[in-house]
Amino acid sequence: MAPESVFPKVQQNRRTILSGIGSGFAGMALMSLLEESKSATAAEIRRGQSLRPVPAPGIPKAKAVIQLFMHGGPSHVDLLDPKPMLTKFDGTRPPAEVADDENRTTYLLGSPFRFSRCGQSGLEFSEILPGISKHADDIAVIRSMYTEHRNHEQAIWMANTGMTVAGRPNIGAWVAYGLGTENQNLPAYVALPDPSGMPVDGARNWSSGWLPPLYQGTVVRSDGMPVLHLQPKVSRSEAIEQGRLSLLRALNESHRKRHPSELELDARIATFELAARMQLSATDALDVAQETESTRKMYGMEQDVTRSYGKRCLMARRLVERGVRFVQIFMAGQPWDTHTNNTAGLQSCCAQTDLPVAALLSDLKQRGMLDSTLVLWGGEFGRTPGAEQRDGNNARGAEGRDHHPYGFSVWMAGGGIRGGQAYGATDDFGYRSVVDRTSTADLHATILHQLGMDHSELTWHHNSRDERLTDVYPARVISQIV
Repeated sequence: MAPESVFPKVQQNRRTILSGIGSGFAGMALMSLLEESKSATAAEIRRGQSLRPVPAPGIPKAKAVIQLFMHGGPSHVDLLDPKPMLTKFDGTRPPAEVADDENRTTYLLGSPFRFSRCGQSGLEFSEILPGISKHADDIAVIRSMYTEHRNHEQAIWMANTGMTVAGRPNIGAWVAYGLGTENQNLPAYVALPDPSGMPVDGARNWSSGWLPPLYQGTVVRSDGMPVLHLQPKVSRSEAIEQGRLSLLRALNESHRKRHPSELELDARIATFELAARMQLSATDALDVAQETESTRKMYGMEQDVTRSYGKRCLMARRLVERGVRFVQIFMAGQPWDTHTNNTAGLQSCCAQTDLPVAALLSDLKQRGMLDSTLVLWGGEFGRTPGAEQRDGNNARGAEGRDHHPYGFSVWMAGGGIRGGQAYGATDDFGYRSVVDRTSTADLHATILHQLGMDHSELTWHHNSRDERLTDVYPARVISQIV
């Protein structure tokens, strides 16, 4: 359990200045690397002005999380949850107990892909996941997930923030608030969006909501300059730079004294200070050219189809290797949203991601990092076992699958997770979660538990109540997989 001194209620009536670092760029650039204390004080956490490391209240099995978020909702019955009965009755009307209550699908649609037992455990994977399936003995597939909404945005909010309403903190922000970062020269929480476009719901995917802005995800680009505006456009002499920083420090301090209760101001100053520190380390951390040719090839960076996702997976490994707590990798739009041509859509998504994800698991394992890094793969929901036919396309083989919140699959590996198992089950057709039903709150509670935190104790006082990631839901840690 988290002691009150670590996660106190927020009282916004006084200021605690960051110890030993001054304010603005100058304090950080000139003094923080030598003078900053190694852990955050309770007052700094209350004010939301510190990312210095906080000891986990419990016994952590994981130090960091890499979340591979698959926007759109991957089809569980085609990837992770084989259903022989669905194949047997392909093309027939669904039985009443699994009938589509919104009449969006017509007939049962068996998977066109073969499933095979993999590893010593015999865990089953689809043939279009050849790389990930090689790590069967490291992976725990949760086949009994369910969520609260079938629309993308609400389901994404649920998956990321724990409720189907907008404006709440993302799980990465909760982790940054709860633990800080082990490397003061890098953010605690990093988002790696696709350079070709933003994911559905944009920046809200990595928002800190009503937590202080200091805890929101820092966006890092995988093409061009990783962090915008990190380096000055025109180089200046050291004397001029020091003069500018000294002036900025004085202005920051003066402005802060005039606004003693502004969390946004505290967060902005802290962000500027972090930016100054990142000038010294971000370039090194994000430069994948430092990796060996064989490593880059393993991640698929020599192939057009895997280059983008592979580079971000490699960047994620380099970031957690250097102390970043939470890294999210996103794809552009919602490519797993296969309303039409489900077969072709899945093949495309897996072609882009399977090899890089497998490389990430292999790389973490060979470096001795998988034990301390929790990897999470999944989307906001699954896809229907029935065929969806849109745009007048009724051709067999071109069917899609609709949104499906009632039963779907995600998987976890590393970070103290016991691999080589499938937990829970859906019914014979993959329609409903029926055995060991697992809510989003259960998944979130398990992630926090592996990081050494109790979901019921990690709170922030907001709107006259103690808010938490799992909030109103009766969450439980999935003890069978840890």
